[in-house]
Amino acid sequence: MSKIDKTDAEWREELTPMQYHVLREHGTERAFTGELIDEKGDGTFVCGGCGQPLFASGTKYDSGSGWPSFTAPLDGDAVSEHSDSKFGMTRTEVRCARCEGHLGHVFPDGPREAGGLRYCVNSASLGFEKE
Repeated sequence: MSKIDKTDAEWREELTPMQYHVLREHGTERAFTGELIDEKGDGTFVCGGCGQPLFASGTKYDSGSGWPSFTAPLDGDAVSEHSDSKFGMTRTEVRCARCEGHLGHVFPDGPREAGGLRYCVNSASLGFEKE
C-alpha cells in the first residue's frame, strides 16, 4: 500500500470542515449525528480522506454508542493503532494506515463472539461504497 502524504492546505481543500476536523485534527463528531450511524446496506466503509477500504458492512453493529461500530477492520493492514492519552485517560486511537487520518478509537467492550473489540468510528471519517 502506498502512503498518501499531502500538505495541510491540500487536505483543507479536499475535505469538508467536519471531515478535516475529524481526520486531520483528531476531532470527534457529536454522538448520534453522523450520516452513517444508521447505514445498514451491503458494502464497504472506506476512509473519507483517501478511499482506502477499512471495514466490511458485515462487521458493523449497533453498539448504542452513537457512532458507527465495527468488530474488526477488513484486514490488519487497513488501520493503524496509536496510544492516545488525551483527556486524562489512555485509549487506543485508530487511523487509516494509508493517509493517517483519525478514524476513532478501539475498545475491548465489543461482542465477545466476534472477538471482543469495538472499533468506534466517526461517520465524518468514512465513506460508504454499496455493493
